[in-house]
Amino acid sequence: EHDDANRALMGSNMQRQAVPLITSDAPLVGTGMEFRGAVDAGDVVVADKAGVVKEVSADLIEIAADDGTYQTYRMAKFRRSNQGTCINQRPLVDAGARVEIGTPLADGPCTDEGEMALGRNMLVAFMTWEGYNYEDAIILSQRVVQQDLLTSIHIEEHEVDARDTKLGPEEITRDIPNVSDEMLSDLDERGIIRIGAEVTTGDILVGKVTPKGETELTPEERLLRAIFGEKAREVRDTSLKVPHGEEGTVIGVRVFDRDNGDELPPGVNQLVRVYVAQKRKISVGDKLAGRHGNKGVISKILPVEDMPFLEDGTHVDVI
Repeated sequence: EHDDANRALMGSNMQRQAVPLITSDAPLVGTGMEFRGAVDAGDVVVADKAGVVKEVSADLIEIAADDGTYQTYRMAKFRRSNQGTCINQRPLVDAGARVEIGTPLADGPCTDEGEMALGRNMLVAFMTWEGYNYEDAIILSQRVVQQDLLTSIHIEEHEVDARDTKLGPEEITRDIPNVSDEMLSDLDERGIIRIGAEVTTGDILVGKVTPKGETELTPEERLLRAIFGEKAREVRDTSLKVPHGEEGTVIGVRVFDRDNGDELPPGVNQLVRVYVAQKRKISVGDKLAGRHGNKGVISKILPVEDMPFLEDGTHVDVI
């Protein structure tokens, strides 16, 4: 209410840019709009009818409504948002619980017990510390990193397609020339990586070979063909690999095939999408902000024993 207009604008813009954390807290000092905002955004699953919860699992809630009907609510599990962040809903109710119309059944990203929760409640000291928090710099306690208080999950989508070329169709396969068995160990019989595999830069996600023309043959291959007249396997490795600097866990694979009736662009026979998730901890250079435009960049992460503490020995989280 008394915020300067410029800072209020910064505060509202930065709340829009908040990264969804693994777990977040509703604010201790709220505005009264936290519940409405979260429900109206559609992130929170709310009960349409009053009744009793019959069944609860990680991705499904079933309710026996008072009017005798059964209602099933499905939850989004580890979906990728357009920003590459993670959309995940988790149940709030237990089997046998009574719910009324509008009761929150499941939390989405950035919500806590049905209330909007963009960050964490932390103990902040406003003080100087060796000049490391000069001019909008922030010092963070190692505890925040270790306990995953500000850790988020990011999901990347990788895509590869098998097309018709002038020399013949490309093929998605496990049979790739000049590749060690070790590189193929996590691929299934189709040549697509298994869900749950840990991958790093350069690992094969989808094996693919492309027909190779006469011009691309090496002199040695030409000689062999001239002597033995054999058709050496004229394909080259065009597999989908993990890009530089990325790593994570494969959490999903989707395969689209023209033979199965999937609609694909002209010339494309098969399309494979692989989703790789990674957990990112807070680090130096990341930006933290309050709701009033009070923002800063992390300049140093200190061991807990170096952080200032209160009279009762509680260490602060942020300086």
